[in-house]
Amino acid sequence: MTLDLRAFTPDDHSQARALWEATEGVGLSSADSFDNIGRFLERNPGLSFVAVDGAAVVATILCGHDGRRGLIHHLAVAPRYRRAGLGRALVSRALSALRSEGIEKCHLLVFDENGAGRTFWNRVGAEERTTLGVFSLKT
Repeated sequence: MTLDLRAFTPDDHSQARALWEATEGVGLSSADSFDNIGRFLERNPGLSFVAVDGAAVVATILCGHDGRRGLIHHLAVAPRYRRAGLGRALVSRALSALRSEGIEKCHLLVFDENGAGRTFWNRVGAEERTTLGVFSLKT
């Protein structure tokens, strides 16, 4: 197994989308279309990453910021590659990229029922913010 971590590009979308669809706890919507992910990557260059084994995308992290706070989306690792530090490596790479842009804090969203995701984020030192609520509006 030869793994390479590199920048997420629009060419990775179809494999990434398949990984997200197969990963428990990942919620998808029209925001995850090829065009929308392409705009996200263009707006946030050098902040999102994939891990590839040969030509196969086996893990992803989408990361961006609004100028003051970062936000992580779709950290996903294929089951065969879990528990080898790949998720941690992707998080570390994304946080380092945010720091290089002057972003000091990063948020992420985890579904309440995503026990594995919640456990992972606790293990990497993320602070659960139980005093905040999330609201969404359609535009």
